[in-house]
Amino acid sequence: MINNKPLTKPLSTPHLDLSNRFVMAPLTRQRAGDGLAPNALNALYYGQRSTAGLIISEASQISPRGLGYSNTPGIYNRKQIEGWRLVTDAVHEKGGKIFCQLWHVGRHSHPFLQEGGALPVAPSAVAEPGFIITPRGKVETVVPHSLTVEEIQETISDYRSAALNAVEAGFDGVEIHAANGYLIDQFLNDNSNLRTDDYGRTVANKCRLALEVTKAITEAIGSSRVGIRLSPSGTNFGIRNENPVEIFEYLVKELNAFDLAYIHLIEPRIESLNDLPRYLKILTPHFRPLIKTTLITSAGYNFESAEKAVVEGHADLVAFGKMYISNPDLAERYVLDAPLTPYDESTFYGGGAAGYTDYPFFK
Repeated sequence: MINNKPLTKPLSTPHLDLSNRFVMAPLTRQRAGDGLAPNALNALYYGQRSTAGLIISEASQISPRGLGYSNTPGIYNRKQIEGWRLVTDAVHEKGGKIFCQLWHVGRHSHPFLQEGGALPVAPSAVAEPGFIITPRGKVETVVPHSLTVEEIQETISDYRSAALNAVEAGFDGVEIHAANGYLIDQFLNDNSNLRTDDYGRTVANKCRLALEVTKAITEAIGSSRVGIRLSPSGTNFGIRNENPVEIFEYLVKELNAFDLAYIHLIEPRIESLNDLPRYLKILTPHFRPLIKTTLITSAGYNFESAEKAVVEGHADLVAFGKMYISNPDLAERYVLDAPLTPYDESTFYGGGAAGYTDYPFFK
């Protein structure tokens, strides 16, 4: 795949050595096997896409409490570690690199998904607006249990253990999922975090969990194996922020101290921000000067816009999501100017091989 196209250029940093600028974005597919462990079908799926410079796995819950969807894989027990080893072996056998995305959904869950019918947990006892899909169908969300300080420390320990499990499973590193309205993001936002203790009220306090999780993981497995994903303009699941730029500028500057492998930013859907002028509508030009490590950008990119982001220096790597679902050989198709296979959205979540491992290769 050697040519002079911008996205085919290798990336070599003190932490990463990647063959190209393509990143396969984390994509929830809800096809984990028994015990929420990956299986041979999952290994085939990831192995097919191993020509990406870097694969970021689908989000994987760090504990049973972190579960928010049916059939999503975990990274907290022996069976799951062994299942993920099938995946990492398949990727590495084809020369690929893969990080595991570590996940806790926080309040985006329901007693129908929790062990013993327990309440989901969150920064504060504030229900997520709307409905949630459970094994018993679509139901209204519930008021979550507000984490105690002791429970926050237990959660941080769960993140640390999950990172160690990921390394044991053969992952090249981990990505802390601090975006999209899930637990860490709930601490960062105003209407989901009403705490008055050291984890609320001020900018620094709202960022505390993200930074303490990062500290615990980097101390456990080394900073070169750790990235983090952020959505500074995200409004998923009803979260809102009065000062999003201030919060995320502070967080990014503090994260620089950890010398992470990368920071991964999700560009917003512009239509979701039409009534929110305080939110940034384009993230990478704003945050690039503040980020001292590799920057991955994602969400809504095509080849042309991805090339522009890399050539203009706004990002080092570009993550593609839906395009990788239906084009396992996406990087090769880019080189060959080959047509792209359209995806079938009805097969995104759950099921078997159909719409998962049966998409064709161009060559």
